Amino acid sequence: MNFKDLNIIPPICKALERENYTTPTPIQEQAIPTILAGRDLQGCAQTGTGKTAAFAVPILQLLSGSETAPRRIRSLILTPTRELALQIYESFRTYGRFTGLRACVVYGGVSQRPQEEALKKGVDILVATPGRLWDLMQQRLVNLGHVEILTLDEADRMLDMGFIHDVKKIIARTPDQRQTLFFSATMPPEIVDLTKSMLNNPEKVTITPESPAVDIIEQSVYYVDKPDKRNLLLYLLKDSSIVSALVFTRTKHGADRVAHELVKGKICAQAIHGDKSQGSRQKALHDFKNKTTRVLVATDIAARGLDIDELSHVINFDLPEVPETYVHRIGRTGRAGRSGISISFCDQEETKSLRSIEKLCNKSIEIVKGHPFHLAVFDDSKLASARSGGFHSPPRRGIRSIGRGVRR
Repeated sequence: MNFKDLNIIPPICKALERENYTTPTPIQEQAIPTILAGRDLQGCAQTGTGKTAAFAVPILQLLSGSETAPRRIRSLILTPTRELALQIYESFRTYGRFTGLRACVVYGGVSQRPQEEALKKGVDILVATPGRLWDLMQQRLVNLGHVEILTLDEADRMLDMGFIHDVKKIIARTPDQRQTLFFSATMPPEIVDLTKSMLNNPEKVTITPESPAVDIIEQSVYYVDKPDKRNLLLYLLKDSSIVSALVFTRTKHGADRVAHELVKGKICAQAIHGDKSQGSRQKALHDFKNKTTRVLVATDIAARGLDIDELSHVINFDLPEVPETYVHRIGRTGRAGRSGISISFCDQEETKSLRSIEKLCNKSIEIVKGHPFHLAVFDDSKLASARSGGFHSPPRRGIRSIGRGVRR
């Protein structure tokens, strides 16, 4: 199947061909016909499955050929982070370059003046983070009274970040008669309740990757004392096969501290988190994508929605407390069916988190012992006890290389 088989109009097909998009992903194949038919949609899919195009392409098609004068906001996309908002905006510009439709993006952390000017010129499609959009609405700079298609992307992350109240207030300002598209990687009870209040007899699309991240990504864990984590990271990064690494820390302060230590160790690294200015965040992401920066240190919220091609390694400097977050993290190095490598550090306080992760993934993560900072307290008997619950470390046939995972 190709996009023409989905009855996509020629201007959009032309734009997709220029981006070398030929075969729709599973979520695109299922979602696009439903959206074009005017139905509400509830989509459950992880980042990296192609869901932005799954809603952007049909929205562009539904709005094409019916422009108004003056232009009014007819499609609103709400998303939790600045980075994701910018990426969605760029996707609309890319796929809609031959349609004549105008998109705009608004987000916090920067001056609102340029965003005001763009809105005054008139837009058909608005991509926004909830906080900045609500501020602009309070200033009577945005009118949502003509919205025909409302999209919520990464709804579970908006809940985690405390945006859900702003989201509900924004939705209340849109027309009751509208098409609503709802995407979330997970469906906690609060999100399920929200879908019931928003959606009208929706088509439900759930995408399970053909090769789950836990299967296609090579995973390992290093037991290490907490004070030695930075030394272990420097040790691992001596391996040139780690071409690019996204390093996850639990806190913003931790991200800054790790990036600082890497720079002191003559490794090109930058940190990205919510306290950074939008300009510095965009520069850090740009430098990482074009390989100027080798290591990007990030918190989970800042990294949500980052679209980075050919990322060789994900390193969990701190294990996440929520096991599903681990799957989202490592999936960034296995996008679009590619393989990848995930390395995790685990100190004594994190063994419970590791057990939860292994239970979710239904597999044991291989332990690497052949490194200078191995935590000796984790002898084989204690490891077996710590990893209770039916998971057993696979037999070791030698010491793994620190980069590509090749046994010697």
